[in-house]
Amino acid sequence: MMKLNLCIDIDGTITDAYYWLEMANEHFGIDIKPFQVTKYEIHEVLEIPKEDYLKFYEVYGEEIHTKADLRDNAKEILWALDQQHKITYVTAREARMKEVTEAWFRKHNLPKGEFHFLGTHYKVDKAKELKCHVFIEDRYENAIQLALAGFEVLLIDCYYNRNPLIPGVTRVFNWGDIHSRIEEYNRSIETIVQKAVDSCQIIEEYKAGHNDGSMKIA
Repeated sequence: MMKLNLCIDIDGTITDAYYWLEMANEHFGIDIKPFQVTKYEIHEVLEIPKEDYLKFYEVYGEEIHTKADLRDNAKEILWALDQQHKITYVTAREARMKEVTEAWFRKHNLPKGEFHFLGTHYKVDKAKELKCHVFIEDRYENAIQLALAGFEVLLIDCYYNRNPLIPGVTRVFNWGDIHSRIEEYNRSIETIVQKAVDSCQIIEEYKAGHNDGSMKIA
């Protein structure tokens, strides 16, 4: 089996997509339900000025991330993938969230992997740097950017990313689905590699036969 470079987002991908809702609802005195989170930008969901949300996140961001829930089966599948492939966590979280993020990973006993805190949603350059084979993501705009740059993307389903997909982006619905898709992708890569090897072998045999005159081509 080929060892793949897997780039994995954290928020909404490994964590539950709506774990921040409880604290946001309490702080702003509202009652937004998960099915109402149809946009990625939280301030738009809450219908508040972006500055108000950023102030809230500045004060409570670490606590919010500490309380994050883990998606069902994420732990088991991450460990299974870690046994076969290289896992790298690529997140838009800022570097100041490094300590709380790593503590959360230890708390949930998740594979350590390598962390990249970008402080931005743009992940194409980092994916290129990491020679990523498959990127697992929840943000629709990220998925499109990555696919247009030539990467295979698994977009985990959320209320806020249910938009039309393009080639290179596959919608997945849970971590079991993610595992199956990665195995399928790996098999397809191995088939392509084997065909290339077989083709090279045929060419070499032809050259050898052509040179000594023992191989005749009609």
